[in-house]
Amino acid sequence: MFRHQGKSRTLKHNLRIAIVLSFVAGIVNVTGFLAFKQLTTNVTGHFALFINDFADLKFWRGTIYFLYIFSFLFGSFLSSFLIEKYRENKQLNIFVLPTIMVCLVLTSIGVVSNFTAFNFPDIIICLLLFAMGLQNSFVTKISNAVVRTTHLTGLFTDLGIDISQLFFKKSYPHQEKIKANIKLRLYIISFFFAGGLIGGFLYSKLNLKLNTLIIGAAILIASLFYDDLRYKLIKTRRKLHQRKVSK
Repeated sequence: MFRHQGKSRTLKHNLRIAIVLSFVAGIVNVTGFLAFKQLTTNVTGHFALFINDFADLKFWRGTIYFLYIFSFLFGSFLSSFLIEKYRENKQLNIFVLPTIMVCLVLTSIGVVSNFTAFNFPDIIICLLLFAMGLQNSFVTKISNAVVRTTHLTGLFTDLGIDISQLFFKKSYPHQEKIKANIKLRLYIISFFFAGGLIGGFLYSKLNLKLNTLIIGAAILIASLFYDDLRYKLIKTRRKLHQRKVSK
């Protein structure tokens, strides 16, 4: 699900990565909001507040929202930069590095929260937005902009457009592709919602607080190991098959 790119990607690959990453994004979104009362997976609201504060001449508060926006942007930039830099190395799974960086940020925040109170929560919010910028960027590049997992505004817009096209079969004859897109978007929305529910339960009911982020990181790490193991098994099977054919 991480390795396949371009024409080699199928709906199944996109569904797998959408399930994992949207679920993690849901966990991060709810955890960040419960801990800091700020959205930590997208910047739409922060941009509106940034403009509002500047209009009211509250420049310092506006600067904080600008840092939120910049953190997400920088995460997106860094993820894409690293992917492009190492793309020529065919032996390297270039999407591992940004994924590991997301895991390190989430795990670090969770672990440190057990030993000290965060006196500067804005820094933690910036780190979470940075991590989600990393994630949204690499999943966008993996799927050729088909999958986005950290915010739902565009997803609901695209879902509405796709559903409307089902009623005009003459104008949109590729109905199977439209249905596949609808399925993908529903999976992303559902697992983002599920991640939010689980995140809220772990944060509040089980009192894990910011340790909930470690669960999200563990899911990402597990998905990387699964993807790598599956890739090696498929590669081994192909080699064995080729040896049988050559004999």
